[in-house]
Amino acid sequence: MSIQSIYLQSVLKRLEIHRELGVKTIRRLNKDQLNWQPDGEPNSITMIIKHLHGNMLSRWTDFLTTDGEKPGRNRDGEFEESGLSYEQIVQLWDEGWDCMLTAIRALQDTDLDRTVFIRNEPHIVIDAINRQLAHVPYHVGQIVYIGKMLLKEKWESLSIPKGGSAAFNKAKTGN
Repeated sequence: MSIQSIYLQSVLKRLEIHRELGVKTIRRLNKDQLNWQPDGEPNSITMIIKHLHGNMLSRWTDFLTTDGEKPGRNRDGEFEESGLSYEQIVQLWDEGWDCMLTAIRALQDTDLDRTVFIRNEPHIVIDAINRQLAHVPYHVGQIVYIGKMLLKEKWESLSIPKGGSAAFNKAKTGN
């Protein structure tokens, strides 16, 4: 297996992990919770999902052949309240992820050193992917954190619970 194939598999694995963290958080919340904003007008989970959706569709539609900032994208509108139903929010989440992951799965080893453009700025494909590997987990972390704030003591850890490291390590290593 080539280093390029190993890289692409690693990228997909990392992105799928973050998709699942978001899915697990979203499933625990209702529409009102998804639209809750902390004081000071930070983004709600819905706004973050709309932003990820817009970003993913813009970047990954016709990835190798068109600029990653599509003319029809309304980035500012992604951060406005929208009155979307729970189902519509989940649909945006799924549509954005499906677009991005489908585009990455379609890449060939020889595509990784090609040049693509984002806002007319050239990037090699690896850099464009790495940009997403920084951007997407950043926002998924926000989604998880907001979910944790909302659910408080009802929150169930998505990874190793506090105080559970020793038991987790023992289960993994037998020590």
